[in-house]
Amino acid sequence: MMRAIGRRVALALPLAAFGHAARGENAFASVGSGQPGGIYYPVARAMCQMVNADPVSTGVLCSPEATPGSAYNADALRSGELEFGIVQSDIAYAAYNGTDAWAGKPDKTLRSVFLLHPELVTIIAREAAHVRELADLSGKRINVGGPGTGTRATWQAMEAALGWSGEQVARKAALKGDAAGNALCAGDIDATLLIVGHPSGQVRTQLSACGSNLVAVNGPAITKLLGSAPYLHHGRIPAGLYGQRVDVLTFGGNAILMTSAETDLHVVAAMAKAVVGNVAELRIHHPALAQLTAQEMTAGNFPAPLHPGALQAFKELGLSV
Repeated sequence: MMRAIGRRVALALPLAAFGHAARGENAFASVGSGQPGGIYYPVARAMCQMVNADPVSTGVLCSPEATPGSAYNADALRSGELEFGIVQSDIAYAAYNGTDAWAGKPDKTLRSVFLLHPELVTIIAREAAHVRELADLSGKRINVGGPGTGTRATWQAMEAALGWSGEQVARKAALKGDAAGNALCAGDIDATLLIVGHPSGQVRTQLSACGSNLVAVNGPAITKLLGSAPYLHHGRIPAGLYGQRVDVLTFGGNAILMTSAETDLHVVAAMAKAVVGNVAELRIHHPALAQLTAQEMTAGNFPAPLHPGALQAFKELGLSV
């Protein structure tokens, strides 16, 4: 509640500067992202800049919100705390269908808006821990993020597929950003899990900070997991991207902008049209977005039905779905 009050107070001055907003006519739209050090927050900020560039036309004033991550965003859309949220495709699917952490609690009000960048499960281990593949993490100390993060929810699904028990179970840490990197270099943890688009400055910085390596995330358990998770797929981190000699096999999905069926059609249409219609501008904000096209944002496989406002925007832009 305090965050919601704070962001509206912070928007008071900008509101006075805009035509419709000065008369209180602009709708407010918050976009839940992730931690400021990751990719979701700068992407949310870029999208809001695009919406806010012409508030007289859009009738919407957008605010990026730092949050714990995907799982939190999905829950905040249900509660009405957020109007939009960036969510991992597998998390959105689980929340909509009531599986995994949402077992028995499906949220049929979740709606898709558009696809964003592909993102891969990325595990970085310190060299001294001798972790080269997923099985090597058994009994080790790994940072998987705190409650509300997509990384923790994904790790829980991975661990269930692995079937570890007793001393096999990895010891989990819930560190954020720089704290995880410092703990890895200090030897306080053996590995840290990220879900990111590549190339990633965060990954490059961590790999160069101290002796560390990328971990292959594949094998029968992952194949089994992907068989039951239609919004995940095998992937790879290409050889040479971070100086490694070979491809690193892993898996992942997409980041997706999600909303609720309760969100006003005009607000969703304004968001979709401002961002998808200006994808060339969006691409400059992060290397992981560099290859993104309007067609890829609108014609993919969505984990929940498209919001009617998104469909309206795509039709106006001449894009097929």
